[in-house]
Amino acid sequence: MIYSKQDIKALSKVDRIRLINSASGIKPGNLIGTINNLGVTNLAIFSSVVHLGSEPALFGFITRPTTVPRHTLANIKENGCYTINHIHPQFIKNAHYTSTKLEVSEFEACKLTEEYIGNFKAPYVKESQFKMGLEFKEEIDIPINGTKLIVGEVQYIVMPNNILLDLDLEALNGVGISGLNNYYSLSKIGDFPYARADEFPNF
Repeated sequence: MIYSKQDIKALSKVDRIRLINSASGIKPGNLIGTINNLGVTNLAIFSSVVHLGSEPALFGFITRPTTVPRHTLANIKENGCYTINHIHPQFIKNAHYTSTKLEVSEFEACKLTEEYIGNFKAPYVKESQFKMGLEFKEEIDIPINGTKLIVGEVQYIVMPNNILLDLDLEALNGVGISGLNNYYSLSKIGDFPYARADEFPNF
């Protein structure tokens, strides 16, 4: 089956979202934790977190158009910090429902635990095995659809003592997301050396 641009536009909104959100393959599942100046916390699920560079250590994520209140973005701009927390199978359902528009903190409503480490103001998810504290650096507008790329620099990484620096996501019990509501476990299927021209294999 072939879908043209016109065919895609003709799909219902939900079908179009399901197709296009899945088309890039399995994406990382993360919870972003923030807090406002009144001490009210917010927790939201994102599948758009992407590595932007290692020196400095930068990550970005996409936030949707601000046609309605976006508490994650508002809190980040208010306080300049936030956390990114991996999702694990034990709390997939809790994580999924943080996308609900609620009048109370998603930590409370979804039965996830706020955790504060050191003097970092934004809340981590205690149940997460791998988490990062980031400082807000840049907001980049994407005019074609009204979204924004939010760029942050890593200030802290919190992870188990027995996990190596190349992060075996299977050992960490990481979770991937496709589409709106499909969750996947991660299994390592290959391990190759750093690619160098003088070590190029014969295919």
